[in-house]
Amino acid sequence: MERHFYWVRLADVPHWLLETPTRASGEPFDEPWMFTDGHVLPGPGPLKAQISHPGQRRTFLFAGVEETPIGSAEVADVFRTLAPDDVQLFPVSIEGESERHFVVNAIKVVDAIDEARCAEVRHYREGTFPEFAGQYRWIYGLRIDPSKTEGAHVFRLTKFKTAFIVSEDIKHALEQVGNLGLSFEQVTGPPEPH
Repeated sequence: MERHFYWVRLADVPHWLLETPTRASGEPFDEPWMFTDGHVLPGPGPLKAQISHPGQRRTFLFAGVEETPIGSAEVADVFRTLAPDDVQLFPVSIEGESERHFVVNAIKVVDAIDEARCAEVRHYREGTFPEFAGQYRWIYGLRIDPSKTEGAHVFRLTKFKTAFIVSEDIKHALEQVGNLGLSFEQVTGPPEPH
């Protein structure tokens, strides 16, 4: 039986906006993308995130331009229980909030993109951004090969780390938590019709 996976994205629903997490002192990290780069991090120490727009509070969302995943304690429990080897969870305090939240750092990167089945693939043009040579600029109708996911439940994709991918088990457990500011786009199975 084929395993199904989903690209987790910010949903088009009312939600609060959080800034990229910083050190508790307010000092930004030298590499603000570190929570979305798909590798194990040394403990960053106490973190905080400011609210940049006070809309409706959600249990899971993506913060800042870097789209750092931040979830409530219940969301963290889903990842801790179902994907303990796939993520690091770092406590982050959110301005004015007493509830605990966590940065969810996906630490696995897998080479599973099925480019032939994606609706449209855009690469970085040669010479425009040399640091991104060989990577995907964007993918529409993303499709992955589940046989190449190495048993992971949460991961980023080689050459397209923008995508935060979860298994169907994680998706269902997050939906049970509820009040998500997210959408789930299936990335396995037959391609969507145009």
